[in-house]
Amino acid sequence: MTDASAGRTPSGAYTAGQGVRMSRVRNLRVRPDLLYVASGWSTLVTDVRGRITGAGPQGFFARNTRVLSTERITIDGREPVPFSTATVQGHAQLSYAELGDGARLPSRAAYLLVERFVGAGLRTRLTLLSYADELLDLRLRIHLAADFADTGEAETGRRVQSGPVDARWDSADQELRLTYRCDGLDRAVAIRARADAPIRYADGEFVVDVALPPRERSRVEFAVEPVFDGERLVAPPPSFTEPGDTAAAARARLDHEFTRLTSTNFDVTAAWRCAQEDLAGLPLGEPAGPTAPIAGLPIYQEIFGRDTMTASWQALLAGPTMLADSLRLNAQHLGRRVDDWRDEEPGKPLHEARQGPVSALNIDPLARYYGDWSTAPDFLVFLGQYYAWTADLETVRELLPAARRTLAWIDRYGDPDHDGFLEYHCRSRVGVKNQGWKDSDDAIVDEHGQLVPNPIATSELQAYWYAALRHAAVTFAAAGHPAFGLGLARRAAALRRRFHRAFWMPDRGCYAMALGPDKRHVRSVNSNDGHLLATGIVPTRIAPLVADRLLAPDMFSGWGIRTLSAAHPAYNPFSYHRGSVWPVEAGTIGIGFARYGCWEHLHRLAEGTFAASALFAEHRLPEVLSGLPRDDVYPHPGVYPNSCSPQAWSASAVIALIQALLALRPAAPLRTIFIDPHLPEWLPDLKLEGVQIGGRTVDLTVRRRRGGRTSVHTRGDRIAVIRRPTLHAISTRRHRP
Repeated sequence: MTDASAGRTPSGAYTAGQGVRMSRVRNLRVRPDLLYVASGWSTLVTDVRGRITGAGPQGFFARNTRVLSTERITIDGREPVPFSTATVQGHAQLSYAELGDGARLPSRAAYLLVERFVGAGLRTRLTLLSYADELLDLRLRIHLAADFADTGEAETGRRVQSGPVDARWDSADQELRLTYRCDGLDRAVAIRARADAPIRYADGEFVVDVALPPRERSRVEFAVEPVFDGERLVAPPPSFTEPGDTAAAARARLDHEFTRLTSTNFDVTAAWRCAQEDLAGLPLGEPAGPTAPIAGLPIYQEIFGRDTMTASWQALLAGPTMLADSLRLNAQHLGRRVDDWRDEEPGKPLHEARQGPVSALNIDPLARYYGDWSTAPDFLVFLGQYYAWTADLETVRELLPAARRTLAWIDRYGDPDHDGFLEYHCRSRVGVKNQGWKDSDDAIVDEHGQLVPNPIATSELQAYWYAALRHAAVTFAAAGHPAFGLGLARRAAALRRRFHRAFWMPDRGCYAMALGPDKRHVRSVNSNDGHLLATGIVPTRIAPLVADRLLAPDMFSGWGIRTLSAAHPAYNPFSYHRGSVWPVEAGTIGIGFARYGCWEHLHRLAEGTFAASALFAEHRLPEVLSGLPRDDVYPHPGVYPNSCSPQAWSASAVIALIQALLALRPAAPLRTIFIDPHLPEWLPDLKLEGVQIGGRTVDLTVRRRRGGRTSVHTRGDRIAVIRRPTLHAISTRRHRP
């Protein structure tokens, strides 16, 4: 153990011999000034009291467009301030505000309930409740406005597009229509009003005069329905259970499917439960991929090719439906032409697709943007993983044409100089510079802290390509193309040998971050090596060195593995990719540690991740933690300033870590699960109910015994559960001194 945080347990206690004071930090909120609820392509962002004040990124967003930017409610000229606000089922919100003097006798108590329900549109229900002993005459005014800002504009406060908003009131239909005009963009929002008392619209406000008898209630309801290109997006019914749209159906399906986990370790159980609820609450709800998740809230409510697939892959232990839909979604959006503006090429998978006005007006290329090199090999890897978990040859055959097109893109465009490695470049003048896993513009830096120019061959891309060839070899062979599959397997073996020779840095005990345009090592110590372990591209004799380097004090913060060494001149703990800690990497790296039998490393990484989750409200891991060390000085790590929470692949990392601790490898075509559980002291037991392998379900109960040995009990459908270490772990053990 090289740092004082290594022996801490997820519950916040320390093991014997540790002198560092335990942290009592709990219930941190990532964006403490905001609340948000969502469904499919729609998000409601309010302040912590449930109000839409017009400040910052608050508002109701549909398809990345803010169609409600302000809502101001007054009663008799005074704005009621909610004293209690809560999110309900992820898609609804409920607030209570006091109107009268509740302490006065006889009673003058009256309250305002604000209920909001998010679906394709937004429904808001205002209920006036009287507990007064006499009639209350109240004048309710509601001012609503829309600015049609793009999600990104609302987040940053910088407008790059704007136009007039026309308002038209239809008294017969009791409907206000706000229409946005900008360079031919056809967007509007229709706001239908219903009330128990007469309602009118004057001077930009809805006005309702309410005579409220004692112990009675009076309601006003608004349906906010966006109208895009003539399509009206209907507001959901006022239901706290489910709004009834396609996203709701996807949520219900996932909630029914997902594996349940229990443990005597509360933090692990709570983190799993939160991860499961978040993943069930983030599906797009589209026919193309109804359960495929968005990347995160509040700013990444869109299609992200690699993020969607990565989260779905890491969550396979919870259930396979998300990955099937994510693969289909990506297969339907492969590039069709050469388009430099969008970094598009035939067969290249989609990176990002947004529907906001900035993209619709072609100010940016993100309506359909292909600037990523990792999505293509990821598609092939995850198709192979899907087959291993499900033995679903029908879906594999359905997706095989897309796999061929993806392979063809890699062969034609992925390696422009034909040196045997994938190297990315950006052709769009406003595109993404770095198109590997770390995609921020300043992510790839040399050992002196200087930006590395394109083209760049990052290490993790070669590992993904290696895994893609291996998995594609299996899926093509299983689908009836054994000769083609054999050729892919041979290419994978050659790439593995070629990679180690080109990237290994023996003086640093790790691999180069990348090869620069001059083909020289980018000698920055970083987290990519964990991805290499996960794919199996690392020789077994080298794996312990790689694992040790990842957990050295400059790389392991105590909460997770830094994206860049703290000793690097470009290190910034609150940056996006230059020293921050990404929970999603813990899931991938954890699987890598388990693959090579690096159990002590895995246990430290898992402990740090679950301890981090325990700091946050509901045990929800944010998108990015800072890289600050876990010690007396920093009782919690803080987060990257613009982190999303929930974030799909932060949630899935929890599930991947449990899979890693069990060393669970599915072999659905053989009706078999291979398992080699190694539970740490702080996790004495795990019970998984409803693990799905090849259409069968099985319950697994794993307990830690004295000396670290484990027992495994199974129940359910007929499926072989075989205790066996991975081949890499067996070979690594032989090479250890």
